[in-house]
Amino acid sequence: MSARLAPDKLRLGLPKGSLQEATVQLLQRAGYNVQVSSRSYFPVMDDPGIVCMLIRAQEMARYVQDGILDAGITGKDWVLEQTANVAVIADLVYAKQSFAPVRWVLAVPEASPVQRAEDLEGQVIATELVGVTRRWLAARGVRATVEFSWGATEVKPPVLADAIVEVTETGSSLRANQLRIVETVLESNSQLIACPRAIQDPAKAAAIERLAMLLGAAIAAHGKVGLMLNIEQSRLAGVLEALPALRRPTIAHLSEPGWVAVNSVVAEAQVREILPRLKAAGAEGIVEYPLNKVLA
Repeated sequence: MSARLAPDKLRLGLPKGSLQEATVQLLQRAGYNVQVSSRSYFPVMDDPGIVCMLIRAQEMARYVQDGILDAGITGKDWVLEQTANVAVIADLVYAKQSFAPVRWVLAVPEASPVQRAEDLEGQVIATELVGVTRRWLAARGVRATVEFSWGATEVKPPVLADAIVEVTETGSSLRANQLRIVETVLESNSQLIACPRAIQDPAKAAAIERLAMLLGAAIAAHGKVGLMLNIEQSRLAGVLEALPALRRPTIAHLSEPGWVAVNSVVAEAQVREILPRLKAAGAEGIVEYPLNKVLA
């Protein structure tokens, strides 16, 4: 085993490839400084108790299952594909382009007569998600040939395959290749997974739980901002009516009698509508500030 994956530290796998940049950014918002070199598969994290390694998301679950890595970030789809014996610590709903789940969909050429999976009986389907697709078809009673695709899956129908099962966030790539979605095979999101043996180690279990908490808080903060304002207590009801809070806004008395400070978390997209209402309700000293983490 590489000395860089010292067994006394938490050995964390980060997904190399399409999720890599989004994962590094998420870790940074969670409070971890991660430095990735184009010449190394071992990113440097500023937590001395964690060592990192870049691994393809498709392989992550196997290395975590076998204990080579204590924990890793990968997709639910690849955990299911490998039928890996791992502990799912947290669902981390983010993807390459957005903070939303992705879908693996069955797609065919726009001109294809196929309207449902059963119409593909005896035909050829290309995908990277072979195991999941075969099990999904079997559950539908469909007998079709499922071939592994090494990439560029969208270009294979209709010459090299009759249909594909491909992952999509927006569907734009499928539409650009004149493909039509027939059904959703699987909805997936990123997950923090751990080796069952690692979570039996109190120190590693604590480190994994801390990591899960901070990553979850960073995701919860996405698209939200904080608002602070001052208001005469006699006019507080009007401000509260205009201010949708994460739960309840924090209200504190100011040194000036009869005035209070209000602190709340709101969706960033709502701010342009909320600010005029707050001003009309008598709020003063309104400050908007960014959020890195929100802990419920």
